[in-house]
Amino acid sequence: MSDDGGAGEPLSGDQKREIAVWFLANAPTGEIHYVAKDVRALLGDDAAYEAAAAEAYPEYNKTHLVSLELPDRSGDIIITTYGEIDRNNYLDPRTAQIATVDHVKQTCTKLRPATDEELPSGYIEEFRSAIDYEVSKYVGEAYPKGVSAVYCTNGKDLEEPGADFGLAVVISAARRSPRNFCNGSWRSIWTLEFSYAFQLVEIKGKIQVDAHYFEEGNVQLDTDVDRKDSTIMQNLVFYHLKHGLPLSLFSGSEALFWLLYHCFSIFCLYSWTHSAAIINFSHLKTLHTQLLTSFGITSPSIFHLSRNHT
Repeated sequence: MSDDGGAGEPLSGDQKREIAVWFLANAPTGEIHYVAKDVRALLGDDAAYEAAAAEAYPEYNKTHLVSLELPDRSGDIIITTYGEIDRNNYLDPRTAQIATVDHVKQTCTKLRPATDEELPSGYIEEFRSAIDYEVSKYVGEAYPKGVSAVYCTNGKDLEEPGADFGLAVVISAARRSPRNFCNGSWRSIWTLEFSYAFQLVEIKGKIQVDAHYFEEGNVQLDTDVDRKDSTIMQNLVFYHLKHGLPLSLFSGSEALFWLLYHCFSIFCLYSWTHSAAIINFSHLKTLHTQLLTSFGITSPSIFHLSRNHT
């Protein structure tokens, strides 16, 4: 405003662009095209609008984990920073393809096979694809219109055990019903950090839920929840079992041996007379503690520790 209370100086092109970017970036789920139409009309400046759209749409698509159908109809790709090759190209890890995206139109325009440099190693891909398979089944059952993907976040060139690596699970589900004056979405990202040294998987997740109801009013819900946990890498535990726990190590600790026998017989077949490998008792004690913790057991007394088993 001017000193005499009148109108201030006209907005510059940059100021118009910044205002337009804010409105576009904060559009509710599934409604950016409606907001864009009004913003363009209010600006009355096509150049400012085009600049704003070019800046806002990519960030909006990534923030809202927008999913787009692939041109060959082999599935949907999620627009996320985890799959971003560059501003307009994104990796679909399930089909090992790179999709070129038109952010403003929210469409995929073309596909190409991903190069070896853009994909994780075969060793990491075994982990990634196994988790992707289970997550995909879960999403198909739990979300009517859900899409998921699993990305390697670090250690993608790892060829064998011996170092840390990370994966990210991305889930996106949107329900759009503008004719009924409501839209909403569920977005969740779970990062899994595999620590080889500590034989742990640290899991962190963020869930974001938003809903917009605009019949005879304007009501919006926008909330998020953070979660984290960790668990032992059971495949490494089973590795030790596979290579044998010699009975001679259990002298004086028979109860501990039979506790492990009871627990692990639930999960796997194991020759308990096999004694090809040697591990020390302190390692076994650590394994025992981890096992009890994973079951939430504070005392082993709930198990029947008799040796009368075959």
